[in-house]
Amino acid sequence: MDVAVTTIGLRKTYLRRGTRRAAVERLDLTVPAGGVHGFLGPNGSGKTTTIRMLLGLLRPDSGQAWIFGHRVPVELPAVIGRVGAIVESPKFFPTFTARQNLRLLSDAIGTPRTRIDEVLEATHLRERADDRYAGYSLGMKQRLAIAATLLKDPDLLIFDEPTNGLDPAGIREIRDTMRALGDRGKTVLVSSHILAEVEQVADTVSIIGRGTLLAEGRVADLLGSSTQFRVGVPDLQRAAAVLQDAGLPTEQEGAFLRVTTEDGEQVTRLLAGHGLFVRQLTPMRPDLESAFLRLTSESGLDAAPEAPVAASPDELPGGGA
Repeated sequence: MDVAVTTIGLRKTYLRRGTRRAAVERLDLTVPAGGVHGFLGPNGSGKTTTIRMLLGLLRPDSGQAWIFGHRVPVELPAVIGRVGAIVESPKFFPTFTARQNLRLLSDAIGTPRTRIDEVLEATHLRERADDRYAGYSLGMKQRLAIAATLLKDPDLLIFDEPTNGLDPAGIREIRDTMRALGDRGKTVLVSSHILAEVEQVADTVSIIGRGTLLAEGRVADLLGSSTQFRVGVPDLQRAAAVLQDAGLPTEQEGAFLRVTTEDGEQVTRLLAGHGLFVRQLTPMRPDLESAFLRLTSESGLDAAPEAPVAASPDELPGGGA
């Protein structure tokens, strides 16, 4: 498997009220090359701190990290041209059009202006390219930020909470844009605390809590197969008795039964054999949120995380030891 990002034992602490607190604790992270990789965890779990270390914006206390096989931050200059990132809201001139803003940026970083139409097309902004930035919706502004990162045609794109503050339409636009980039062979590393959103677009995920890796792998593998079904049947009490007598754990949920089994046909056979005919049988598909809650509970990390703390001056690049 080709790998875009690797970390081994990555650790970062902050000084708070005279005590060091770990924001990232011995983090082992693997991001496959190509496709969309979700970097998931609640606010304060260390996602942004990890991204800042990958980009050389923060210095780790210990551990190692690589981007496309180049050790960072030592070898970051050799690979930074292959990386595009949105960590904070980028600044654009509000009275300039999208095209004018991209033209200025293109000239500044030395990319050909022919790239401008290509990145506008890739982010579905070409028809609005000559509108002023000030008139853009939040979703369009975020897509313009993605277009800016695409000017140098990077192989790895890193987006930190890209859908924050967006309405449902804006979220879908960003999600579709990320999926399209992943389908083109780009590696998209997207951090988010909204697990349901990332579940719809990610191929693989890493789930962290309190700066520690809880699980990593393909989304389908982490979710597993459905082992529960929602059953609609006229006589709930009688149906529940039949299923429980057959050894199937069954609970009533409102106007339905929740039955634990991997064989949905078994449910219909059992009930039909007692004159009970199913009007609804729906697999209860596992989701990332359920998987995350299970992982945090099993790891003893289900307590609310501490609020993230600001870096003291000695933690910033170029600061003291």
